[in-house]
Amino acid sequence: MIDLRSDTVTKPDEEMREAARDADVGDDVYGEDPTVNRLEAEAADLVGMEDALYVPTGTMGNQVAVRTHTERGQEVLTERESHVVKWELGGMAQLSTLQVRTLDGGERGVPTPEQVREEYVEEDLHRPGTGLLTLENTHNSKGGVAIAPEKIDAAAEAAHDRGVPVHLDGARVMNAAVAHDVPPERMTESVDSVMFCLSKGLGAPVGSILAGSEEFVARARRNRKLFGGGMRQAGVIAGPGRLALENVERLAEDHENARTLAEQLASVEGLTVQDPETNIVLVDTEGTGHEADAFLDSCEEMDVLGTQFDTHVARFCTHWDADRDDVETAAERVGQAVENLD
Repeated sequence: MIDLRSDTVTKPDEEMREAARDADVGDDVYGEDPTVNRLEAEAADLVGMEDALYVPTGTMGNQVAVRTHTERGQEVLTERESHVVKWELGGMAQLSTLQVRTLDGGERGVPTPEQVREEYVEEDLHRPGTGLLTLENTHNSKGGVAIAPEKIDAAAEAAHDRGVPVHLDGARVMNAAVAHDVPPERMTESVDSVMFCLSKGLGAPVGSILAGSEEFVARARRNRKLFGGGMRQAGVIAGPGRLALENVERLAEDHENARTLAEQLASVEGLTVQDPETNIVLVDTEGTGHEADAFLDSCEEMDVLGTQFDTHVARFCTHWDADRDDVETAAERVGQAVENLD
């Protein structure tokens, strides 16, 4: 089976398993796990932030950030197809009692400065005001597009001009940095906080990072505890996480494999394929006369796994457990799967 559902399906390599086994550990809630402490310091440095917090998941990282930046009842400006809106169970409302005002970020999923200024709400007797702008890079629902840092800068500046903090959902921001050939810290220099995942393309078995100022992280640490994310001897998972930080440059291989996959799938009659910018390939199945769920069922029968994104849209995601041969084999099998639909 060639599993291209997500870059979260990777298995830790032997070096990561050894790092887990040999990790120096302590109670992280007391700040006494040396491996976690080293991971947080290294991760903060990687994205150019003062401090960082290790969290179990990217969703928790985003929701802790939202809670830390805002006051109850405030509005959050966010792109209408962003992960924090579509895939986090209404967490901003459930966990932080916030209202959401969505913006249409267009084909690339990034609000313009004009949109931020127009949708900003001043606090007054009747309205709680805008408390946060969230951005996403790469943008998952848009097919892993790598937003240029200048676009992030512009939206963030518009928010900052009105005293509104900015959080970046950077689950795959390392992919964006590689795609634009810039250091990761360039992708985050205009935002107040960033979350990025260790357990996606970087290959760690679990965990994400939330980074920001020292004061922000101190408050976020309390909210992590509130949300049930206080961990004890977490060095056994932070050890592999430290190794994951060394895997940024190899993401270029995933991007190249995604381009290969897209090129080969585009030759399959009935499929329309979006040109990938990173490691996500979106495939429109409408031309086959079948919806994405039927297409994916046929792919699974051919031992290829993907995920449904919309009625006629399927997603395939390349990662370090799928090499060039796997990708080429997958493309051949998908072609046969389309033939089997008829």
